[in-house]
Amino acid sequence: MWTVMESPVGELRVIERAGALSAIEFTPWRPPVDGRPLGERADDHPVLAATVAQLTEYFAGERTAFDLPVAPRGTEFQERVWAQLQKIAFGETASYGQVAARLGLTAAASRAVGTANGRNPIPIVIPCHRVIGADGSLTGYAGGMERKQVLLDLESADRLF
Repeated sequence: MWTVMESPVGELRVIERAGALSAIEFTPWRPPVDGRPLGERADDHPVLAATVAQLTEYFAGERTAFDLPVAPRGTEFQERVWAQLQKIAFGETASYGQVAARLGLTAAASRAVGTANGRNPIPIVIPCHRVIGADGSLTGYAGGMERKQVLLDLESADRLF
């Protein structure tokens, strides 16, 4: 099941599978990478409706954490990285090397962390936008650098609510 919502970073397609959020996609949308059909559009599905409501609150500056069932599918390493990303708090950032260290790996694993970060199927909710370069610079983002900047600005301490 899936739905679409408007957001400050463009239209988002929100996908549910087996009672959990499985993907959030930025436009332009691509066919599912796992080859499974998306199913029908179901705006009122409980998981999809809750996701849209929480994302709407997030974009309005009224939510700093998500409380949604998530089920990202990836390799064991990717899933470990994605779990670590969920520990980066709203308004904070971490470098790829810091994420690697939190996983008990050396800085040499930074590139692998970056690759896993870029394959995160549930951006925003699993906050891959909060991962930056070691020097504090913005680095690649699957949704595009402009979207990454919008999301980081949204979480900035300087933002007036």
